[in-house]
Parts: sequence; C-alpha cells; structure tokens
Amino acid sequence: MYTNYFHLKQAPFSIAPDPRYLFMSERHREALAHLLYGIGSGGGFVLLTGEIGAGKTTVCRCFIEQIPDNCRLAYIFNPKLTVEELLLTICDEFRIDLPPAAAGSLGVKGYVDAINAYLLASHAQGNNNVLVIDEAQNLSPQVLEQLRLLTNLETSERKLLQIILIGQPELRTMLARPELEQLAQRVIARYHLGPLSVAETGAYVAHRLAVAGVQAGTPIPPSLAALVHRLTGGVPRRINLLCDRALLGAYVENAREVTPKILRRAAREVFAGETPLQDGRRSPRWPLVAGGVLAGAALSAAAWQAVPRVAPAPAAQVAAAGLPARAPAPAPAPMAAPAAPSKPLELATEEEALRELGELWGQKLPAGTPCAGAPRLGLRCYQGRGGLYELRLLDRPAIVALHDGQRVGYAVLTGMDGQGATLAINGQRQKVSLGALATRFDGAFTTLWKAPRAFRDEVHPGDTGADVDWIAAQLASLDKHPAPPGGQPFDAATRRLLRAFQEKQNLKADGVTGPRTWMRLNQLGGVDEPRLLAAVDKKAEK
Repeated sequence: MYTNYFHLKQAPFSIAPDPRYLFMSERHREALAHLLYGIGSGGGFVLLTGEIGAGKTTVCRCFIEQIPDNCRLAYIFNPKLTVEELLLTICDEFRIDLPPAAAGSLGVKGYVDAINAYLLASHAQGNNNVLVIDEAQNLSPQVLEQLRLLTNLETSERKLLQIILIGQPELRTMLARPELEQLAQRVIARYHLGPLSVAETGAYVAHRLAVAGVQAGTPIPPSLAALVHRLTGGVPRRINLLCDRALLGAYVENAREVTPKILRRAAREVFAGETPLQDGRRSPRWPLVAGGVLAGAALSAAAWQAVPRVAPAPAAQVAAAGLPARAPAPAPAPMAAPAAPSKPLELATEEEALRELGELWGQKLPAGTPCAGAPRLGLRCYQGRGGLYELRLLDRPAIVALHDGQRVGYAVLTGMDGQGATLAINGQRQKVSLGALATRFDGAFTTLWKAPRAFRDEVHPGDTGADVDWIAAQLASLDKHPAPPGGQPFDAATRRLLRAFQEKQNLKADGVTGPRTWMRLNQLGGVDEPRLLAAVDKKAEK
C-alpha cells in the first residue's frame, strides 16, 4: 500500500525470510562461526539459543549454504516427536534404507541399527553427518537422551554424528537438568544470540530500505535508530513489525518520513497488550528464565560452588569434575576427570581477577579501575561474548564470569585443551572439565592485549604514525613482502590489504584496526603475549 508512495520496489519489512534482505550483524556472524566450528570439531553437540525473532533461522540458513561438500545434512524443524518418530524422521532425512518390518514399526532398536550402519558406511566414504534440530526446546527429555546415545558411535578420532540444537532460551534450562548432565558435557560450543545494538538497529533498518529501493530521503531517518531500538529491544522480527506499521502510519498521515510520534503510535498498535519496561521495551524472556538455567546448573553433578566467599560443600558431594555439587544428582557414566582438590576454590571479584590476569602479562594493574589504568602499561582490556569457541580463536587467557543463581564470581581462564580447562583464582589453580565449565559460563569474558603507545582506536585514510607503520609492516611480512618505508600514510592500498587480511582471518572485514585485528596481528607477528591453548593443541593446528 505504501510502497508506491515512498517509491519502493517492495515492502522492506516483510517477516518472510527473503535472502535478499539478509543482514548479518557481528552477533550473527559469531553464531554462524560457532555452527561452522561444530562440524569440524570431531562431533558432539552444538547449542544455539536466542529469543523469538532474534535471527536463529537466518543463521541456520547461512550455515546450510556454507557446509562443505563432504557433509551430509539432516534438518528437523518440528521436533515434537516421540523417540520412534524422531528416529524415523532421521532415517528419512538421511535417506537411510530401512529393512521391511514384519508387522508395525521396526522399533527403536531397528531404527538405531539402521542409523549406525549408515554412519559407519558414510564415514568410510569420508563424509561427515550433521543433524540440525530447530525449535529444540520442544524436545522431550527422553528424546534428548536418545540423541545423546546416537552420538556414542565414534572412531578413535571423532564421533560419527554431529548434532546442532537450535532453540529458544528454555533449551538451556532443559540441558541444565541433572538427568541431562551427560548430554550437557558433550556440548562443545554454545552461543546465545542476543538482540541488535542501537548502531546495528540503525544499520539493519537502512539495509532493508536500501534493498527495497529507497533512494534520496529515507522514510525512516537514522535519528530514529535509538527509539526503534528502545521500542523493539533490538529484536529483528519486532523491528520489522514496528517499521512496517510506522511506514503505513506515515502514508496514512501523508508524511514524507516517519516521526517519533508516528513510531510510538505504531508501537502501541503492534505491541498492544505487552507490558513495556520503562524504556519502552517489553520484558525480555531470557533474563526471566536465566535464573532457572543457573539454578538448574547449580544442581548439576559436574558443577561447582560458584559463589564467592561461600563455604564448600561436604566432601561426599564432590562430583566427577572435581568440584562440589549443590544437590544430589544421578551419577554420570564413568569418565576421565581430574582428581578432586581438597576443597573448592572461592571465586574472586572482577577486580581481583583482572589484576591476576594482568600479572600474566607481567604488569600490576591499578586497584579500583584496572582496565582504565591498563593503557599506561601498554595494555588494553577487551570484553567479548563468544564463549569458549571465541576464546580459542583469540588464544589468550581471560577472566570469565561464573554464575550461581543470581550471584556471580570470577576466575582467570589460564589454559584449555580438548579435555578440560585450568582456572586461576587468587593465586591457586584448579583443573575442571569443559562440561562443568559450560554449565556456569555464559560466554562473557574480558581479556588483555598489547597495544603500542601510538595506538589509535581507528586509523583514518591519510593518517601517519608509528601505528600505521607497524600495521603496514605486519601486513607486508604476512604476505612475504618487504616492509614499506616508514612515515607512509594509511592509504587505500593498505586498507585493501587490511580488509583482505581480516577476511582471511574470519574477522569483520571493515578495514578498521579494531582490537581483534590488533590481537590477530600480534599473534601472527610473534608478539610475546600469554597464550591460552595447550602445547598439544598448537601442534595440532600446524
């Protein structure tokens, strides 16, 4: 109705999954990286959660388009199934030939035998098999346990079936139940897809309008990005609903662009009946269930006492991960685990953990505001949210926030390999399993990186200086070219090289020398910095 009025080729904010309107924020790229990492990691479970409308299906579609040729993919989008129905659906998706049943169905054993035979034959041909289950919060505990049993088939190098679970935040609550502890320990990567930021919201709106053919004079001014974000919480689907109604409102009022008044009226119409917060957003569901997730994790047999200054549990409650459980739980299957310490470590405050992290760089960060004082010591703080996968990519120690209900404590993650992780807490170290760590770690971390004294947050075309010289020299060295003379400006050619480097390293290819680009240049350039990965992992990467 309003497309001709605004000279658009089509409606820009349809909720249909049109690939032409694909917008991948940095969060969506990180989520995609987790999925791609999962299919090459040797098997197990990968978990992707997010609010309704956050873009999980968008990420999944991108993932499906990028899987290698040797991957065989099965996709289940309606998992409200019994165990037998799920197994039959897996057979259908992988096109597994089933033996004729004498009467009725084959039964669970018949389906499992057929799936196992298929996986062995497929592995012999050099193929990987990936099962993607969307809306996985609808899976019953019985079905989840059957999925875990399917991943038992393995070679000495990898499991023969990779399972990716995609669902709403309730899925994390389910996996924190004590009876699903064994499955939770097989989650090798997890990512919670959060909402867009204010800047990303503005870019998202502008992107969809541009694809729809907007030319001079956008009907939704960039100045409204903050208001759109407040009214929608940064959830893409809600942004679509709001902006579509706002454009209709502007058309009805014969206005050339959407105004704040029109936008607020559109929000009242579209989100009628919802209880807004003070900033105009509805109450997001995931913070409400987070307490359930963490409370469930506290009952996990592989979890530990994650509250600073809390007395340890009795020794009889020490679980397989070498840390105390908060309540009795079914015993997991026997597995290799570090020996239990004499008593659990009390977690540190954020400041204590940051100062301990600084000591790994040989620096004593100032008390009170360690990150604010770090630049005077040639260091910078970097805060990220990408979980263990992101930390493996950065390959540097970091402080991690560990949750217990509504309380949070901090530890320094100093080492990690395929079997477990090492935490440092107020000078003491403790080894924990990755499964135990995953039950308390929400993915947020803070790390340090070395920055030159002349470091600028962003280098612009034409800029000169020591940081520009260093960037040009590093890029030339990586391409095995001689370093250019010093004092040269940051020109278009250097920016093209920087973008090519970022793209090759799976970084945001924007030609901007942000922290992650500096960290990767430091890493490849041999700058002396602490590393996270164990020596055995480094050998495997070469």
